[in-house]
Amino acid sequence: MKSKVWWTTTAGLATLTLTLTLVFFAEEGYHAAADGLKLFLNVVFPSLLPFFVLSEIMLGMGVVHFMGVIFEPLMRPLFNVPGVGSFVLSMGLAAGYPMDAVITARFRRNRLCTRIEGERLLAFTNTADPLFIFGAVAVGMFGLPRLGYAMAAAHYLSALAVGLCFRFYGRRAERRQLAGSSAARVGALLTASDDSEVPSYVPGAEERGFMLVRAARALYRARVEDGRSLGKMLGDAVNESVRTLLMICGFIMLFSVMIRVLTAVGAVAWVGRLLAPLLGLTGLSPNLITSMLSGLFEIDVGTLAASTAQAPFIQKVAMASAIIAWSGLSVHGQVMSVLSGTDVRMGPYILARLLHAVFAAGFTVLFIGPAAPAIDILARPALSRLAYAPAAGLVSGFYRAIGLGLNLLLISLTLLLGACLVALLVAGWRSLRLRVIR
Repeated sequence: MKSKVWWTTTAGLATLTLTLTLVFFAEEGYHAAADGLKLFLNVVFPSLLPFFVLSEIMLGMGVVHFMGVIFEPLMRPLFNVPGVGSFVLSMGLAAGYPMDAVITARFRRNRLCTRIEGERLLAFTNTADPLFIFGAVAVGMFGLPRLGYAMAAAHYLSALAVGLCFRFYGRRAERRQLAGSSAARVGALLTASDDSEVPSYVPGAEERGFMLVRAARALYRARVEDGRSLGKMLGDAVNESVRTLLMICGFIMLFSVMIRVLTAVGAVAWVGRLLAPLLGLTGLSPNLITSMLSGLFEIDVGTLAASTAQAPFIQKVAMASAIIAWSGLSVHGQVMSVLSGTDVRMGPYILARLLHAVFAAGFTVLFIGPAAPAIDILARPALSRLAYAPAAGLVSGFYRAIGLGLNLLLISLTLLLGACLVALLVAGWRSLRLRVIR
């Protein structure tokens, strides 16, 4: 009780202090809010709205349930999440933050995953989109398009590594929950006086038959249960997407103001002087403190500060990768708001972001140093040859980055189709073995 009172009092005083500071630095706050709004209207809104609308439509049409059956043999053994987690992973890769949280919250409300499975999904699907890494960071901030391959590989491989670590998270709680639900189901069956009281769900019933047939059944069943017309579904998707994006806009503006005001009052520089000796013990340059503190709040400001810091190149890139993996308190606030109304907790998500940041920095050092030849081979397809030409300005570099991003997208789609083929072969082999045994 005392800890809650102390936390509430501290949060209230901090909010009051920030409000009074904003009154004295009203001009800086106004320009910061305007910059945040400009970022939202020019970048975030047009890039995320199509994905938000399409994800809502795909969920209503039953496509998500189709993918859940197809990818269950892969997602369950690797990450201990249901097959529908593949949809969260793919949409998170394509659209970036906070697309994964929006879909996970929707899955939890529709009971497509448990609370623990939702927390596992958030642990490794919270990733940046490829065009941000290639275009904004590699080209726009560092001026090196080829660097995008090393940073993207480090970012996504470290996310999968976090997923492999979190597959063991919550195993005991799941066993207790499964035992309780099994006992309740048996009790319901024993005490049922007529067929209407018998639970309609029978475990394993939907696993009969060939995988594509079961996936088609799941799609049809989900579409029938939704029951909305296409026009109604489209209208609901647009309304829900715009409401979520307006919430994201508010968080972007709020944290832009907070960073600008804290910088104006000298709080960032003061904390930086306190942390300089500790950062020096790790072997990192003290000049990276500003980028680290800025990246604590907002990803774009932090990565830009890391790219311009007076520090060794490999340390700057590693810090930028860590900031992208951490994603900033601004994104965390968006995730927290999206998850409101569900029982998915933020604690495992924050722990996963810290682990992701450490993994991403380590993988970046590896890919720039010892494993650089392997990344160089990855960057040699025809679409990426322009990356080796000397930069001719930000515009031409940005178009080269788009080519690199498309190349990465083609590779990802090929891997996705290959994974789908493997899942189909595994399911067919299991079905054949069962028939031979019988």
